[in-house]
Amino acid sequence: MIATIQKESEIYTARYERHFHHSVEEVWSMLTDNEKLQQWFTELQVVDLRNGGLIKFDMQDGTFIDMKILDYEAFKVLAFEWGEDIARFELSSVNNGCQLTFIETISSFSEQTVKDLAGWHVCLDVIEAILDGRTIASRKDQWKAWYVKYEELLEGLRKAGQKDARSF
Repeated sequence: MIATIQKESEIYTARYERHFHHSVEEVWSMLTDNEKLQQWFTELQVVDLRNGGLIKFDMQDGTFIDMKILDYEAFKVLAFEWGEDIARFELSSVNNGCQLTFIETISSFSEQTVKDLAGWHVCLDVIEAILDGRTIASRKDQWKAWYVKYEELLEGLRKAGQKDARSF
């Protein structure tokens, strides 16, 4: 399901909802255990897992970006800097598994915004596939398809001149 995008005060939020048929502990480990994290987001590495801790983003050119952990509660919340924005994972136990809510705050829209929206969408799909013991044939093809959908979503927002919108 495509994310919902809303304006809240002076920022936008993109909200993704996923239900996994796996425990909170299993999903949490996908976000915080570097071995498992590497399976779905090779550029990220948890260095210091705590409120105020550190996650590194490997730019794949020998340089790294330090991203501060802004909110942390084991098995419930992991939020960290994402450029000028914030990437936030929230987990809760539900019948038959775990509810994951991912929220990206977006301070301003740029060409990178659509790439990130499609990228996060595919990342969440890959987490689910890994947990289910499946593979996604081509992450790149998946990303391209979602890129078009998120580009349409943002274009629809621009054309409508809306200050907030829900997925359509």
